[in-house]
Amino acid sequence: MALNRRDFINRSAATGAGVALAGTAGAVVGASPAEAAEQHGKGHGHGGRKTFSLRVLGTTDLHGHALNWDYFTNAEYDDATHNDVGLAKVATLVEHARAEKGHDRTLLIDAGDIIQGTQLSYYYARVEPITGARRGPRHPMALAMNHMKYDAAALGNHEFNYGIPLLRAFQDQCDFPLLAANAVDAKTLKPAFPPYLVKEIRVHGARPVKVGILGLTNPGIAIWDKANVQGKMAFPGLVEQAKIYVPKLRALGCDVVICTDHSGLDGSTSYGDAIPYPENASSLVAQQVPGIDAILVGHTHVERPQTLVVNEETGRTVVLSEPLMWGMRLSVFDIDLEFDRGRWHVTSVKAEVRNANTVDEDPVVAKLVRDEHNKVVEYVNQVIGTCTAQMSAAESTYKDTPIIDFLNLVQSDTVKAALAGTAYADLPVLSEASPFSRTAVFPAGPLSLRDVAGLYVYENTLDAKLLTGAQVKDYLEWSAGYFVQTAPDAPVDVTKITNANNTPDYSYDILSGVSYDIDIAQPAGSRIVNLTHAGAPVDPAAQFVLAVNNYRSGGGSNYPHVATAQSVWSNSDEIRNTIIAWVQAHGTVDPSTFGGDEWRLTRAGVPLFS
Repeated sequence: MALNRRDFINRSAATGAGVALAGTAGAVVGASPAEAAEQHGKGHGHGGRKTFSLRVLGTTDLHGHALNWDYFTNAEYDDATHNDVGLAKVATLVEHARAEKGHDRTLLIDAGDIIQGTQLSYYYARVEPITGARRGPRHPMALAMNHMKYDAAALGNHEFNYGIPLLRAFQDQCDFPLLAANAVDAKTLKPAFPPYLVKEIRVHGARPVKVGILGLTNPGIAIWDKANVQGKMAFPGLVEQAKIYVPKLRALGCDVVICTDHSGLDGSTSYGDAIPYPENASSLVAQQVPGIDAILVGHTHVERPQTLVVNEETGRTVVLSEPLMWGMRLSVFDIDLEFDRGRWHVTSVKAEVRNANTVDEDPVVAKLVRDEHNKVVEYVNQVIGTCTAQMSAAESTYKDTPIIDFLNLVQSDTVKAALAGTAYADLPVLSEASPFSRTAVFPAGPLSLRDVAGLYVYENTLDAKLLTGAQVKDYLEWSAGYFVQTAPDAPVDVTKITNANNTPDYSYDILSGVSYDIDIAQPAGSRIVNLTHAGAPVDPAAQFVLAVNNYRSGGGSNYPHVATAQSVWSNSDEIRNTIIAWVQAHGTVDPSTFGGDEWRLTRAGVPLFS
């Protein structure tokens, strides 16, 4: 019986075999004069030893960005530093980098989070979902990456947001393997995806250079996408799995071993001790697992052109690089080798990043996804309601704003309706919301789908958890750690009082249904004062239902109590869709009918803002 490509990959993974896709495994080097000079001239220097160099290009956290376009503003993407985004831009950088080094001695890999993040990727997951390689629509990210001839990509945690069947459909459409050595079948503990890829690069007059590419994903998937993966897949630690597979790659004769990790550098974790493996473990992999030459880093959306980590066992330096997300940057690893005693040895590795805003879009990639892009532009610009006054999220990180109140209103209404007629119907419903996007705006007048979708940029779903009054206060205290402690007489700069200890905006929660002050003159853990419900102080023993997104409910950002709290209801539909449906059902959003001064920042009891 003939095997399709995914069956072959999965069976190879289950037996621990590396994957080399037909037609891509060998590449003859020496096409350019510069390469010929290296191989036949100085390549024979240093006592007659051959030298060779290869290049590995890397992207990460593309998050559905195929073109340099912002579907929420309906315009070309731009930010304060004028970054550009998208695979069409990256494709031009890749072509330049390949031309410099030689196409046949250049590999292209990705470190995950490909199919979630824009309305383009959402459309082909939920509105017109892809179903496989041979039927239905083609995923625009697969179209672009196939044309760019990616060699491999690691799985990111957001690959699991739409469920395993959608991920498998995307896998079917890719001409390159999706790697994840630490995504295993929950029952057999065998790899659920190929753990690694082995590529051979042929060298004129010498044996090929064999390159092993190991893919590692994030253990947090077990928490963040629990509803999609529980009982189906498990996610052991990066270090633990690298210790299994790096020696295997070396035993297969790999001269170079590269990891592509959907995991940050610093060893930190946002989910506490909910699982025993760190979230950001790339530096630990480099330090603790011998035999790795370079690591492409992802997940944390920061730019790290080159980070050097010394392996504690071998004393060798491992080079790590993380390019900025969304296709803003391309990492470039240059690896030099020398042939000695019958094998190739890595003599040096260097890394840098290149900026996508320095080049034009690749016209072929742009054309490949243009029809899909235009379809999504039409979809997001449909009018679904009206807003009586403009609402902006610009001040939502430090002020009570109507647009966040609206989000909490929709979530509270949804949970109240779901609990009607149940044993929990009479309990007060609170709601948490984060300022996911500081640029979200509801204009006065017609509301488009993109206006509403721009308020909630993640594919989270809604849960309802049972908390006591004391637990609600603990929850708020944890959230208030987002603010920088500020003395009563110190100047206040709104650009500097948030994001304490690098806490991202999405980890800061605002609660509705209670009123409270956050006194930022106090140390973290002692900031919540005047906590009331219905005009009375919150009783520590009272029970509340908290409407909470599934990321937070599962332990995301390590909030206290909520992950272990009793669930009284949950929903499989995205919160974004719930908001859109609310607007469509009500027709009008009128901020004068909801919200109000539910929370405020103070210093030593004095309000900071009017």
